[in-house]
Amino acid sequence: MSPPPATSPSASLLAPFPPPIGRDGADTAAPGAGAALACFHCGLPVTDPQPLAADLDGSRRVFCCGGCQALAQTLHAAGFAHLYGDEARFARPIDDDARREAEPVWAAYDAPELRAQFVRPLDGGRAEITLAPENIRCAACAWLIEQHLSRQPGVESAVANVATRRVVVRWRDGAQTVSGLLAALAGIGYMAWPFEVSRTDQQDRRARRGLLMRMAVAMLGMMQVMMYAWPIYTHEATIDPGQLQLMRWASFALTLPVVCYAASPIFAGAWRSLRQRHMGMDVPVAIGVAAGFAASALATVRGVGEVYFDSVTMFVAFLLLARYLELRVRQASRSGAEMLARQLPATCERLATAGAAGERIPVARLRAGDLIRVKAGEIVPADGAVTSGASALDESMLTGESRPVRRCAGDTVLAGSFNTASPLELRVTRVGAGTRLAEIVAVLDRALAEKPRLATLADRVAGWFVATLLVLAALTGLVWGLWIDPSRALLVTIAVLVVSCPCALSLATPAALAAAGAALSRRGVLLARGHALETLARVTDVVLDKTGTLTEGRFAVAAVEPLGEADAARCLALAAAMERGGEHPIARALVAAAPESAGQPLQVSDMRNVPGHGLEAVVAGRRLRLGRADFVRALGGEGRPGPDAPDNPMHPGATVVWLGAETGPLARFVLADVERPETPALLARLRELGVRCHLVSGDNLAAVHWWAAHFGIERMAGEVTPEGKRDYVARLQQQGAVVLAVGDGINDAPVLAQAQVSIAIGSGAPLAQAGADAVLTHGGVAEIATALAVSRQTRRVVRQNLGWAFFYNVVAIPLAATGLVTAWMAGIGMSLSSLLVVANAWRLLRAGKPRRTPLHNGA
Repeated sequence: MSPPPATSPSASLLAPFPPPIGRDGADTAAPGAGAALACFHCGLPVTDPQPLAADLDGSRRVFCCGGCQALAQTLHAAGFAHLYGDEARFARPIDDDARREAEPVWAAYDAPELRAQFVRPLDGGRAEITLAPENIRCAACAWLIEQHLSRQPGVESAVANVATRRVVVRWRDGAQTVSGLLAALAGIGYMAWPFEVSRTDQQDRRARRGLLMRMAVAMLGMMQVMMYAWPIYTHEATIDPGQLQLMRWASFALTLPVVCYAASPIFAGAWRSLRQRHMGMDVPVAIGVAAGFAASALATVRGVGEVYFDSVTMFVAFLLLARYLELRVRQASRSGAEMLARQLPATCERLATAGAAGERIPVARLRAGDLIRVKAGEIVPADGAVTSGASALDESMLTGESRPVRRCAGDTVLAGSFNTASPLELRVTRVGAGTRLAEIVAVLDRALAEKPRLATLADRVAGWFVATLLVLAALTGLVWGLWIDPSRALLVTIAVLVVSCPCALSLATPAALAAAGAALSRRGVLLARGHALETLARVTDVVLDKTGTLTEGRFAVAAVEPLGEADAARCLALAAAMERGGEHPIARALVAAAPESAGQPLQVSDMRNVPGHGLEAVVAGRRLRLGRADFVRALGGEGRPGPDAPDNPMHPGATVVWLGAETGPLARFVLADVERPETPALLARLRELGVRCHLVSGDNLAAVHWWAAHFGIERMAGEVTPEGKRDYVARLQQQGAVVLAVGDGINDAPVLAQAQVSIAIGSGAPLAQAGADAVLTHGGVAEIATALAVSRQTRRVVRQNLGWAFFYNVVAIPLAATGLVTAWMAGIGMSLSSLLVVANAWRLLRAGKPRRTPLHNGA
């Protein structure tokens, strides 16, 4: 679906409806007291001294306008007068201001790009579109919409569905426009937007509908056939032979659509497997159904022998129920990012210059470098950088972070983010297939294209199982037919074919892997390789990069030490004023650390940059210097006190910046790379999982030792080249370790390729170039431990499913071969076995709840 852009006037139109001032608009006030009345239809105050009025149901009602009067009279004539009670009222028509705001949005849907996306051409020069009204509530709303649209020029039909809240409109192309239809609906109080059903949604809906129809036919046939089978089972000896034969023919007629229609996917799958010379799970099922039906039909025609119509219909019905639930699991496992890709806005507001009035255009016309405005409530249509404004954006569908993150001038925003607070002006950097969202979908598609080794193995085992089962069924039929009881040979053979459960065996692995993959993608961990999940479950060692992985990879103010009369906040404000607009990492760190102030910004003049030393400027009438210790000391003269504390008080790699005035030093700022907020949680959870952690970095040895001690990591290596990291992992593998490597996906490419499984921190690198087995789309590194935990849980679920399938078949097949399990019992047992496997895999979807992390750094 392509939802309306948030610039639509829906926010103002859907405000709570004003309560009536009078009682249902009845004219109970004295003449001239019109201000005390409310419109009978929409509830707005009626201020006209001589308002419009009409007699309805024996009472005189007043109206604010002729439109409300006409609608009320029409509805009363159609029998919908009850809707004007205390519990129901229609939406008020759109007002002039909202209409002026919405008209450019409506007009954009007449553009060729959007017409091709939403309007379906029909034969005879006609067109069709599906609209999604925002506030359709009841059958009366649907009736009103249909009546109103049908009267529009060129409209041939309008069908409103209350259950789906969709309206399908057909019209003569050229006689009506999309914007005209939207305006017509808004005129009667229903804001609507074109609704697009994606190809995937159409296929899913078609598959569900087809399976539901077949299941309904099978269930109905099963119940009706059982009505005839039960008397035969309980009172066969007392039933007249003619009536008995009639009941058999009735059962045959009811079973025929079940076999020919409901079971057609089973026969099609079996035929496809046989053509490909592969023993799929549909083969024994199809043989069992066909054999049972053929034998029963022959017995019915001859009038002699047993019939198994009840077993056939019951087996087909329960099998289709299991397949329907399995289909729902697969569809529920689809990634949230893929869903979001279909929800990008169809239009956006493009600006000629900053702050100017915008032009509503289709998103397809956007180009890199365009300036756009994204209002509160809108979805960002393309990747860009904020040029003006500040707001909080919901990026949960892209990163898994459930809390909105703050974005202001200079920050990057991603297509698919939802603007929750204030308008933003953005400079578009990437559109279409180049956006971050498109990269995420590409990574998911790449993962889906690769079949996991475990699933391939399960399919191969299922193929051998089916072949073995066919041999066992043939031997069982031969033994029963020659030595035990020829009259029951066919029934026992069918029971052996039906009771086995290759379905559960084949579903055990893919259902669990699909559910786990969907759960992780919702938390921002995208599996880019088919083997990633099963390999993660076997990880024994994790090799972690430092910069950009455990740390932010950027300068941040780690400490502020005031040395003069000003406090830390004032010193930071002075330093930030001097560095405002600077691009150096130190400048950005000081500006970011400065407290936000509601007052006027500090005045800076006479700015002078001394390369290699620092800055000198007059700030708020006071000359200051910011930079190296000797540079700051020189401002006060040789006789003045200067900074004499050590320049590196924290740890190797930290940088000290001094702030001083003519009177002496004011403060010392310690800047260093800072750890990610979730790094302690990641390391703690890895230790709980029993995984050994290694810190391997290219930084100098002293800095790596300090960080390793800080993080509590015992195994570390510093000053290691990318090739050296690869060799480090190779040595671990020679010792039998299964290594997970975590890096930024670019300079860590050799180590990511060497490890059995790898995760790239994709927040700073193009996902398509990461080359890792999985990608973390955000900086919440604790989700790496979540991926390990979910992979281990998935392994347990797969083992449980395979164990159950094996146990069930070992017990059920001998029982069926000995005649203790009839065909209808076998059908129920097989279906319940498949249902149990699917339900067990479904539990993994609960691991995909949105992640919640404390807000930090303004985010």
